[in-house]
Amino acid sequence: MDWNRTLGVALGLQVFACGDDPPPTASGEGSSSDTTVSSETDPGGSGPATSATTNVADGTGTTGADPDGSTTDEATGTTTGEPPWDGEPLSDGEPGQWQWVDVEGTECIDGSPTGVGVRYGEGDGLVVYFEGGGGCFDLATCSLFYASFANFDETAFDLLVPTLLSSGIFADVPGNPVRDWSFVYVPYCTGDVHAGAHDDADVPGFVGSHQFVGYRNFGLDLERIGPTFADPSHVLVTGISAGGYGAAYNYDRIATAYGYADIPVTLLDDSGPPMSDDYIPACLQDRWRDLWSLDDTLPAGCAGCFDSGGWALPMTQYVRAQHPEQTFGLLSNLRDGTIRTFLSAGLNDCAGGLYLGADYEAGLVELRDDILGGDPGFGTYYVQGIGHTFLPFGSYESTQVSGVYLVDWIDSLLQGNAMHVAP
Repeated sequence: MDWNRTLGVALGLQVFACGDDPPPTASGEGSSSDTTVSSETDPGGSGPATSATTNVADGTGTTGADPDGSTTDEATGTTTGEPPWDGEPLSDGEPGQWQWVDVEGTECIDGSPTGVGVRYGEGDGLVVYFEGGGGCFDLATCSLFYASFANFDETAFDLLVPTLLSSGIFADVPGNPVRDWSFVYVPYCTGDVHAGAHDDADVPGFVGSHQFVGYRNFGLDLERIGPTFADPSHVLVTGISAGGYGAAYNYDRIATAYGYADIPVTLLDDSGPPMSDDYIPACLQDRWRDLWSLDDTLPAGCAGCFDSGGWALPMTQYVRAQHPEQTFGLLSNLRDGTIRTFLSAGLNDCAGGLYLGADYEAGLVELRDDILGGDPGFGTYYVQGIGHTFLPFGSYESTQVSGVYLVDWIDSLLQGNAMHVAP
């Protein structure tokens, strides 16, 4: 495997970015919208107002409340909630130095074992970072995924430490609001956006059986993360691309697990937008649901997640309702070419087609203005262009939109102040 390709995180998929040619479109007209939205709150303010109180979350997947108040996740066979945690703490390490920890029971799509990276910080905050790297759901995507990300062990991790894991959000530089926090790096080698629970799965047209077990893996990771960082002052759940979707998908179980601590648990999704069925075609979401066994991992209390049609947006709305006091942020290029390439498989009733940049932009605008527009705890940072992801790269510090630096927007988000920034 050529692990130098991981330095783009990018999944070498950037080369497939779509152009803005004529239809077919994602759906409807999907016209372009040039929108400028200013901050609705002062970055130094006291945080967003919250909506009416909702029922306490039951956790995610097939999770339910145990008599002692903890929650048992049948999809992973582990328990999260009030301490004590079930797992052993991660290995001790010197602050500021990355180390690899094998996590028993976790595996990649090819069945090889995996684990997590951890870097202890001098500060008392914790970042849980979900790596990205495409997906596996048909011949084309699985071929590319197996060529790049089908296994991830200590050797692969060590190659990233002096490069990717030393820049962007990981860098110890004055402008980085999480520079002295502890980090847990969750690698991505399951092809299921960290959401699956399907052993020995068959992919139509692609040879072999495949382990789509990203959700189960993280359940095992979390049982080790919990006792290691039992009392953080703040948890940032984040990730890029497939890891952005993974961060959002696993957010509820992390926030629920740390519910005893009564701390901020912030979500920062870089380039994994949960748009409506008009922009993430329902047939494609159904394909993912079936192939990755998402009905076993979607929030049990989310009725809309199991209805006909897509699950991505109903899950997001459900999780927001479960945690209205927390702050969520979405970071994206307005015409992200990489995500459009993947979503194009769902066009024309999953016959495929060309996903226009204008349609993708319309989906992002709809999410911000119409779907979650009334939520003061949800913020967006939209950048003009077809590029893909920001957090682990040098552009993390230099990106600026409408006079607002990305790092300042993130700092504001961590303070509980969600704002919308766009060209």
